[in-house]
Amino acid sequence: MPPLPRPPPPPTSAAQAPCPRQIAAVVLNHPSSALTPASTRSLSVSLLAVAPSLPTPVADSVLKLLWHHAPRALLFFHSLLQLPPRAHAVGPSTLDLALDLSARLRRPRQLTNSILDLFPRHRLAFTPRTFPILFERLAVSQRRPDLAVRLFLSLHRSHRVAQDLPLFNSLLDALSKSRHAGKAASLVRALEQRFPPDVVTYNTLADGWCRVKDTSRALDMLRLMVESGIAPTKTTYNIILKGFFRAGQLRHAWDFFLQMKKRGIKDDSCKPDVVSYTTMVHGLGVAGQLEKARKVFDEMSKEGCAPSVATYNALIQVICKKGNVEDAVTVFDDILVKGYVPNVVTYTVLIRGLCHAGKIDRGLKLLERMKNGGCEPVVQTYNVLIRYSFEEGEMEKGLDLFGTMSKGEECLPNQDTYNIIISAMFTRKRAEDMVLAARMVEEMVDRGYLPRRFMFNRVLNGLMLTGNQELSRKLLRMQEKYRRLQREIRLSEFLLSEDCISFRNTHRWSYDESNVQISLNCWYARSGKYQPQPTVSTESQSAATVPCLVIHLKVGVFGERVLQGNRAQEVIDLAKSRLRFPGADHVDVLLKKTDRASLHLHR
Repeated sequence: MPPLPRPPPPPTSAAQAPCPRQIAAVVLNHPSSALTPASTRSLSVSLLAVAPSLPTPVADSVLKLLWHHAPRALLFFHSLLQLPPRAHAVGPSTLDLALDLSARLRRPRQLTNSILDLFPRHRLAFTPRTFPILFERLAVSQRRPDLAVRLFLSLHRSHRVAQDLPLFNSLLDALSKSRHAGKAASLVRALEQRFPPDVVTYNTLADGWCRVKDTSRALDMLRLMVESGIAPTKTTYNIILKGFFRAGQLRHAWDFFLQMKKRGIKDDSCKPDVVSYTTMVHGLGVAGQLEKARKVFDEMSKEGCAPSVATYNALIQVICKKGNVEDAVTVFDDILVKGYVPNVVTYTVLIRGLCHAGKIDRGLKLLERMKNGGCEPVVQTYNVLIRYSFEEGEMEKGLDLFGTMSKGEECLPNQDTYNIIISAMFTRKRAEDMVLAARMVEEMVDRGYLPRRFMFNRVLNGLMLTGNQELSRKLLRMQEKYRRLQREIRLSEFLLSEDCISFRNTHRWSYDESNVQISLNCWYARSGKYQPQPTVSTESQSAATVPCLVIHLKVGVFGERVLQGNRAQEVIDLAKSRLRFPGADHVDVLLKKTDRASLHLHR
């Protein structure tokens, strides 16, 4: 490969600004990450010792470096507020970053409200990004689009912010990204008089329909634009072109692209640009039509459209997926020969291709070359190398890469990193691997992430099977603390025939001795009748009624030991004693064997 071009040297200045990485290291090495007054005061003293002044750009860079350790990042932010005005003046961009960090944490409302209150307190105006950040976090991250809409409708009252069209479009964008295109379209219709749609509105709606693979409605947005007297832009056409590929409609995508080229002769707004060609190269390549993708790529220069680095990235990616990785390396060399500077995406997709071909050592060499060329790797780059190292059985190599990340010298691990490591720990089925998996769970929770319930329960079961009582208790207490991790074990037996319709009657009670809360759902089905009854009384039921039992066991800290031990039948007997309907003898048949019941309990 030809040598990489070196980046230009940074400009020298008399007063050297503090290094963001040095400050981030101080924050990471601070004894506590708890957001308490004592911790913030202690950290602010440490910051003043390292950097007498912290300009806003430096503070923003530190927050971005600490992005995947939200508690530490917010501790740093609140420590900034403790600094004297001569050391740091709070800027609106810093507040926006802190707002984004706090909005992604558990129970974020109190944190976000406290940061929003800082804008008027420091006599700062809300930026165009302030409330769109919250819209996106509520709609996408927390999956609560209703809260995003409610926030927008209350802005004039709660924060004295005028609700204008750009802010409305940002709400629509958040709804579209959260795959609620129908809700966004309904909102546009309801508020059409107050917020007349513009080109951004229609583009956002078209993108929302394309995200849910409804290209016909996306084309309806194009038609409505023309009927409203609004001229579609290249962005409009590129959104729909990408939507066809998302929906797997390759023929429609190709025809639409040809129409763009044909109409572009007379109307420049229809003429394909570099984004259009990049979309075609990526879409055709992912669909397996690699030769056609390369022909489109070769046509670009002939049509007077020079490929960008993003276009080369798309070509390298599809060659790695559908072709030979050596061909992708040749394209990478071609980039350097033509004077392009590869970016982090270029390196990451090529590293992924090399690793997928089993050439992890070459991927690691490319990582070093990437650093030497002045391009800093991101968390996705490391995640690729860690995942493929584990898949090749090179556990130590993957853990060494994780150790490099944990130091914060380049980038911190994110939730995907921890999920990759935890999943890999089940490969060898060793007790020490279960301990490491538990440590990863603890660490990711400390950094503001929550594992998936399935993953958490898998680690917990592994610890119990290997007899690690201490870590099991820690994880069980963590389970009690966070509702999203609380375990529901389902024991179900179904005796429904094809001609039966079910009705559910729910009973709940607590089994205090074992700290197990039982939620019992009984389905009653009468043969030959298809209408569910609103109530079930013992007098109205006949022997023809077939009971179907489902037991939900919400397990407490000590309840898990009861269910894992030989007292599981005791819990089941209690559930059976609560059943009050004819034909309860079926339950004895269904749950006769304790071993069988225990198997169902731990599925």
